[in-house]
Order: sequence, then structure tokens, then C-alpha cells
Amino acid sequence: MATLIDHLSDSRLAALGAKAILAGLDRYTDRFRIITRRARIRFDERDWGGMQSDAADRLDLYGRVVSSVVADLHHLLTDRVEDRSLWAAMKAVYSGLIEGRDDWDQAETFFNSATRKIFTTVGVDPRIEFVDTDFDTPPTPPRHPLHSAFGRRSSTSELIEEVLASQPLGLSDPRTESQRVAQRIDGHLRDIGALQSVERAEMIDAVFYRGQSAHLIGRLFSGSHLVPIVLVVLHPPGGPVVDAVLLTENQVSILFSFTRAYFHVDVDRPHDLVDFLRTLMPRKRLAELYTSLGYHKHGKTVLYRELIHHLARSGELFERARGAEGLVMTVFTMPGFDIVFKVINDTFPSPKTTTPDQVRGRYRLVFRHDRVGRLVDAQEFELLEFERDRFSSELLDKLEGDCTSAVAVEPNRVVIRHAYVERRVIPLDIYVREADPAAATAAMLDYGTCIEELAAAGIFPGDLLLKNFGVTRHGRVVFYDYDELTRLEDCRFRTLPGPRSPEEEMSAEPWFAVGPNDIFPEEFRRFVGIDGGPRAAFEDAHHRLFDPAWWCSMQDRVRRGELIPVFPYESAARLERGDGRRQTADDSRRVDSGEPSDTGR
Repeated sequence: MATLIDHLSDSRLAALGAKAILAGLDRYTDRFRIITRRARIRFDERDWGGMQSDAADRLDLYGRVVSSVVADLHHLLTDRVEDRSLWAAMKAVYSGLIEGRDDWDQAETFFNSATRKIFTTVGVDPRIEFVDTDFDTPPTPPRHPLHSAFGRRSSTSELIEEVLASQPLGLSDPRTESQRVAQRIDGHLRDIGALQSVERAEMIDAVFYRGQSAHLIGRLFSGSHLVPIVLVVLHPPGGPVVDAVLLTENQVSILFSFTRAYFHVDVDRPHDLVDFLRTLMPRKRLAELYTSLGYHKHGKTVLYRELIHHLARSGELFERARGAEGLVMTVFTMPGFDIVFKVINDTFPSPKTTTPDQVRGRYRLVFRHDRVGRLVDAQEFELLEFERDRFSSELLDKLEGDCTSAVAVEPNRVVIRHAYVERRVIPLDIYVREADPAAATAAMLDYGTCIEELAAAGIFPGDLLLKNFGVTRHGRVVFYDYDELTRLEDCRFRTLPGPRSPEEEMSAEPWFAVGPNDIFPEEFRRFVGIDGGPRAAFEDAHHRLFDPAWWCSMQDRVRRGELIPVFPYESAARLERGDGRRQTADDSRRVDSGEPSDTGR
């Protein structure tokens, strides 16, 4: 029996297919913005659980919509759904349809997602994918201004009061808040040798929401100085307050780190927002900025383009990454491109009992979880293709020997069937060996803070060896080895039983039963692996990590649904309240006790 498709010309069918993909993009965009806009309501109502739920829902949204579009295309195109000539025509039609859109760049990525869901293309096919954008410059001008300008006022305090008044955040005492903020700004201008006044402020109109915080982001101009500014607003029970002022590139970069959850910020043109943010963080990768705003799929597209451009202009080889060899994954990198590729090995030797499916499940957990600045975000890639001669011989031997399920090494090319791509950091064990004593001590102290903050987020790393942690360019310690990572609530923290006889004390084997989820914090000292001052400082500052009672108390708090704040900025960036204390989102919550927090990360 003839079907509708039999009566349609190729051009008509291509137009229908392109419009079906565009309709899917509209569904995704509408839902994405509805969830994003709801962040303001969540903040106003202190609905932190709702904010968490929205964050997870928005992360899952893209995959759900792309799957529905692919189902629509199968129904529309039937047996021609894998006709590449038809898809080439669809791409041409689609490019014309998106030319007048503000989100043309996101639209190209969405088309690619549909294409790669249908075709198992090794590498890329420029006939049916937007390998590079079709638009060298934005095809449309901005329809609305991204930011507002605030001119010189009689004082910095007056200027900041106007900035705060422009946003309906419900501050109970804007004048006093403005004075505190202005005092911090004026002090910073003196420190950097700028004029003792702010000539102009440019603030992004949209508010950036994440977790329990709202952020007003912009830039200040004082003479020849451009100063980034972020006002962090929390909403404790007594009403919203400005908790911190961030005024340096490093502070803002850490706020947008690849180790943090994504912001909820509603704008018409993400491209323009990213351009503005790059003036504040010129060293931040373009891909990371898109990802930090919740456009993780487009961030993945941009990252791939950055990699291809690097390969084209450099003769560097992929090589084994620095650090101790893992039992579960093989890790490689390129010296001049600060990312690593991680592929799962074919088999895991003893004592590993993890399976490849469990490893992938843990990466999914990290993707959907609040990473609190301590878990490295990863992009998942499939069917990448590179020339064989771009790999070192040592790496090729490793891939051919241990990774044949994830990698195919062919005479002229290497096909990576599946990999996780992450930002490269310095392994902590290497860092503390090579750094000066002060830097090594600081890293070890932050190693302990990293473990504590992960516990506050309901995560137990599993393997606490230093080689599984890394140090970022900002000197922050992060965790990146997820094969034994687990939810804190699934652990059973126990006190190490003492021997009942001399024979048990001398035994090489445990004299007590150990369950699969049993954890003995008293044993953590043996994972430190270094001696001297850095170790002593770590054990003194973080002795509670060796106490099962502390872990059980953290476990109880997480199970009760308590949201324990972890700040993405140092204590010095926070403002003191009128009584000399610093305010948290809820003063009853902190990582190590029930006292008001005066530290933050």
C-alpha cells in the first residue's frame, strides 16, 4: 500500500523533516525556559528542594526531547530515515529556518543531536551535521539589551543601591547592604591602584540562580581598570542579604567552575551572554561557559570544535596522562590542550569488583548531582575518529592491549567508541611531591575540605588515595575517579574492632566480618601517603575524618534532607553582618557542626 511519503518530493520531505526537528527545538527551549524562570520563585519562597528537583528535571530534558524528535522522524520518514542525501537536504532547509533565530547556535547543536541519534556516524559527516557553524557572525542583532548601565554617582554606595534596586530580590535593608558592598569595592580599588571611584557599572539584567544563591553579575569601570563584580545574595529565614562580593577574575572563574552545578539564568541569546562573561573571565574556555549556563550539549559541540581546531594548528600527539595508572580507566591527553580522555578498560583486575555499567552509572550520578565545586564534570563522547599518527606509540600499545571494547586501533585511524572528556588537573600525589612545602600543605588542607564538602553533598568518594584527587589552576582540590564513588546514605560507617587475642592481632587477615558497604574511617590515615608537615597539618585540621561518629552524623543530616551550604568563594569574600558574624543561607547548617559558618569554599 502506498504511503504519504511515496507522494512527496524529496524537497517537500526535507522541509517536513527540518520543521519536525525545529518543532522539537521549540518544545525543548520553551520547557527549558519555563524551568529556568521558576528559579526566581524557588529563591523567593526558599524552596530549596524544589530548586534541586528543577535542576534535575532540566538536565534530563534534552535527552527526552531529542528522543521524541527521533521517534517523530521515524514516523515521518519511515524507510528513508537513514537516507543521507535526504538529510543533507534537510540540513540545508534547516539552516535557512534558523537564520532568523536568536538561538541559532543552540539550534545547530540540536540538529546534530537528532542526526547522531539516528546515524552511527564514525567521526563527523559535514553533509548532515553542523561540524562548524553556518554563521561566521550572529545572523540576527540583539532584540533586547543584555545589560543595564549605571553611571557615576556621588558615592559607590549610591551606585550599588541603584543596582540592587533594579532587581526585585526583596532585600530588607538595601541601603545598609549597599554600604557594606561599597566599602568592599572601594577597598579593592585602592588595592589595585585604581581611581577611588566607579565611573560606570554594567550589570547583566538577568539574575543567575543556583542552589540557595542568587547572583548579580557585571563589570565596573574605574579609569583603565575593568573590574568584574558578582554580588551573591542568600535568603536565610530573616530575609535576603548580600552574603559576598567577588571582584577578581579568579573568584568569578571559580564561581563558574567545571566542578559546579549549572546556573539557571533566563536570556534570549546565550551567545551574547557568553561574550559578556568572557570579558570577566578571558581565560575560561568558551565550552565551559556554555556548559555552566545549562547548555551542556552546546558546550560539548564547542569543545569538539576547539579540539579539532587545535589538532589542525598543532602537531602534538595524544599521549598517556601524568599520574599513577588506574585499574579501571586509561587516561590520555595532549600537552597543549588541557583536557583528558578517559576510556573504560576491558577488564578490571583484583581487587576491583566494579563493572563497566556501574562505572557509567556513577558518571551519570555525578552529572545529575550537585558537584559542590569538588567533582569534575565530564562530557560523554561516542564514535570519535582521529588519525592514527596523532597517537604516541606507547599510548597505542596501551589502547590496543587494554581498551579494545572502547577503542578500535586501525591501520590509518583510531576510533574511540566511548570516552569521558574532562578538564585536566594535576594529580594531588604529584602536586604535593613537586610543590613547595607551603603549597603542599595548603593542598593537603584543601584535600580534607574537599572530602568534608563531598560528604555535605551526600557523596563518599570511595577511594581516598591522593592519586584520585587533582589540583586545579586555582589551587583547589577536586575528585575525579568515580569507579568507587557512592551515595553517603548507602555507606555503613563502623568503628574498627579491636583484636580479641594476640593471634588476631598478628593475623594478616581481618578477624571480623566486613560487609560490601562497610567503611572504617580510622583506616583513612593510611591513604594519605605522605609524611612531614603537610600530613601533620592535614590530620590536625581534619581529624574528624577519622571519626566514625562524625561520618554517621553527616549521614543522618543528609538522610533528613538537610541542605548543607558549601560556598563557592573564600571566607574573605563574605560580608560581615551588623553583629560581626557572617550569614549563611540557614545559620543552623554547616559542614562540621551546628554552629554558624564562618568559612566557605
